[in-house]
Amino acid sequence: MRIVLLGPPGAGKGTQAKLICETYNIPHISTGDLFRENMNNDTPLGKKAKDFMAKGLLVPDDLVVDMVEDRLTHDDVVSAGYGFLLDGFPRTVFQAEALDGISKKRNLELDFAINLEVPLDVLVERISGRRICPSCQATYHVIFNPPKVEGVCDFDSASLYQREDDKVETVKKRIQVYQEQTEPLIAFYKEKQKIVDINGLQNMNDVFEDIKRVLDGVNII
Repeated sequence: MRIVLLGPPGAGKGTQAKLICETYNIPHISTGDLFRENMNNDTPLGKKAKDFMAKGLLVPDDLVVDMVEDRLTHDDVVSAGYGFLLDGFPRTVFQAEALDGISKKRNLELDFAINLEVPLDVLVERISGRRICPSCQATYHVIFNPPKVEGVCDFDSASLYQREDDKVETVKKRIQVYQEQTEPLIAFYKEKQKIVDINGLQNMNDVFEDIKRVLDGVNII
């Protein structure tokens, strides 16, 4: 089973990715993890990425694509019958076209591009209300999952904080970038008849049940 997971910041991709990968026993491949692994292991690709980042530059698309292609050759992907879930890649149509080329070359055609749909105003509320414990990393939400005592972690009484990229203005900018760069992917995969739209407004279990109903109709290799 080969899946691309799409959705704006705050749509719940991380939660659903975990549930999908555990249920279907496929590796979760995220670009964030790829960058960390390559740089920590000082691979040739990691060294190139470090050079760009050290200069304050964005890592170019072709280098990201190379990292993804290399990751798709690892044993855990092969042992899963060439199954995987891609999270955070592709982010642009250029990357999607590159992935299409990799898929054809390596016989890794995607089964689905799952798109979690959540309205803009809900996304802002979801992300900007998030609070994190600096000690144990427990996550709360001021509305949906508040701590027992406001601003204080239930587990170790540490003062909760809001990440800089969770603040309202930053959240709006993140969503704008998504809309400009990543939303065109929906049209790209719709044309290929791969897109599956999932209502991300539901609770996480109902979202997963909708995803599961779709995936259970796939012949898993």
